[in-house]
Amino acid sequence: MPAQFSAKPSPMLLVKFLVSLALTWLWAGLLAPMGAAQTPQSLETMPLIVESENGTHHFTVEFANDPEERSIGLMFRKEMPEDHGMLFDMGMPVRASFWMKNTDLPLDLIFIKTDGTIANIGTGVPHQISPPVQSRGRVLGVLELNEGTAKKLGIKPGDRVLHPIFNNWDSEKETQPK
Repeated sequence: MPAQFSAKPSPMLLVKFLVSLALTWLWAGLLAPMGAAQTPQSLETMPLIVESENGTHHFTVEFANDPEERSIGLMFRKEMPEDHGMLFDMGMPVRASFWMKNTDLPLDLIFIKTDGTIANIGTGVPHQISPPVQSRGRVLGVLELNEGTAKKLGIKPGDRVLHPIFNNWDSEKETQPK
């Protein structure tokens, strides 16, 4: 009698595979970076403006626009000037989800729709992995500022962020951050 083979793996084999995959991900994502060099990245900077009821607020932001830059973000930073931040260009509208692994700074995470309107603002707690800080709906960008900046300046959902990725930046009219 010829041997019969099933194309369907046994449930136990599938469980072992998934556990192995999860442990590999856990080691690679959480434990391996502990021994890695803890050097913050330095990215291109550009101006960004937030228009709120309290006025116009100018920032200098580092621009993270590829997967590697976005995955590192502000990790390993010990300080950031008050009028600085990092803008994440998601490349297309997505439901964004951020965690704070290896991030020492408490942050405001400002989730921005494709037209530059602020969808929601979350708080990033240093080294918090779960639960992630999430957008409410699809967003094109996420602006990270020092924690408390949004409240201090009166920035809130519905306010407008001006930057070239939102197609609302007039390079002739807009000025450098003050």
